[in-house]
Amino acid sequence: MIRVSFAGGLFIVLLVLLASWGAILWHFRQALCRLWREPVLRHPVMIIESDDWGPGPQHHADALVRITEVLQRHRDDTGRAAIMTIGAVLAVPDNDAIRASGYRAYPRRTLADPDFTAVRNALADGSRQGVLALQLHGLEHLWPPAFIKAAQAPDGEVRRWIDTADACDTESLPSHIQSRWTDASVLPSIPLEHNDIEAAVAEEVEAFRAAFGSNPLVVVPPTFVWNAEVERAWAERGVRVLITPGIRFCGRDALGKPGNVDRTYANGESLTGGMTSLVRDAYFEPSYGHTPQRAVRDLMDRTALGRPTLFETHRFNFTGSPQCLERSLDALDRLLSHARSELAGLRFMSPLELAQAYRVRDPQLFMSDRSARLHCLARRASRIGRLRKLAWLTGLVLPVGLIYLIASATTGRPTSSGSLFS
Repeated sequence: MIRVSFAGGLFIVLLVLLASWGAILWHFRQALCRLWREPVLRHPVMIIESDDWGPGPQHHADALVRITEVLQRHRDDTGRAAIMTIGAVLAVPDNDAIRASGYRAYPRRTLADPDFTAVRNALADGSRQGVLALQLHGLEHLWPPAFIKAAQAPDGEVRRWIDTADACDTESLPSHIQSRWTDASVLPSIPLEHNDIEAAVAEEVEAFRAAFGSNPLVVVPPTFVWNAEVERAWAERGVRVLITPGIRFCGRDALGKPGNVDRTYANGESLTGGMTSLVRDAYFEPSYGHTPQRAVRDLMDRTALGRPTLFETHRFNFTGSPQCLERSLDALDRLLSHARSELAGLRFMSPLELAQAYRVRDPQLFMSDRSARLHCLARRASRIGRLRKLAWLTGLVLPVGLIYLIASATTGRPTSSGSLFS
């Protein structure tokens, strides 16, 4: 019979714990290295990202004017006005002409059409005032060949949309048809051909230049479905910032949902071709019941992680009924007010400015102190579900929590925005 002393037993337990901790850290080493490399912001950064603006009637232009008035009323600690990005769609289907062709041809109406002068002018005015940041969303919020193929079904949703909807109202199309960079006329969707991608990217970059007088520098993929070939084509034509949800969906699955994820992205990550990625993973859709209070909590949460907060919102919040417009404007106004009062040092900036700061690691905006980075590394790691569970099961949370508390005391960063590994 082998007898083990109390001290020997403790030593064995300690060895087992250390081995398990080492195995966990080794397993998650790549994810932890990515989190460590991601820079840590020293100030809260907030950007409202609004998509789908493009050809539309006069009341869309009126809504844009009202939005700019709200943004101008709010200034950060540097005196900078609040910013809303505009994910610009540059054309819509010409439904009358499509019906006249027997649903076989795809004519389009572009933002340059005289009927859309008011919207174009409102966008240009907001850009000149420094409160609207124009970004490329797409030539259309759809892939035209897939749209026309889907229109061949007489009783299909696309045919009914062409027959009954305002062509500017692309938000009411079936969700999978709104994806631009995959052929979703069948499900699962089919990847696009290389030559088609090249031609389409060149065409939409030229359309953006024609509408706004400059090349697009920031792009937001429609429905966040795109692939490596599209990304490379954007970079080759001068796009410098890619807005992502943190992952890349390459297509639509059999149920029409975004799928086929093939990579992840981090804020400030350098991409092939010279682009920089930013992550948009917060939501502020007043029409869906999202409140300013909830949005400020999201802002505080991402600030505790040393990350910017890019809020996703859409045109439909401001272009529905007059009552819908007033509710959304009031919610936007209250969000900006609450954010300014709750977060000291808040910064408003455009994605292009933020990406440029990431590229040069602007010391006015980012922290280089190792204690601050360790603090944020622990917080970021706690958001990995499996790692969090294993940390609790094996006791790894104890040494990590100690390091976190020491780093917090050293840097003065808050520990109150949610418990670590909770």
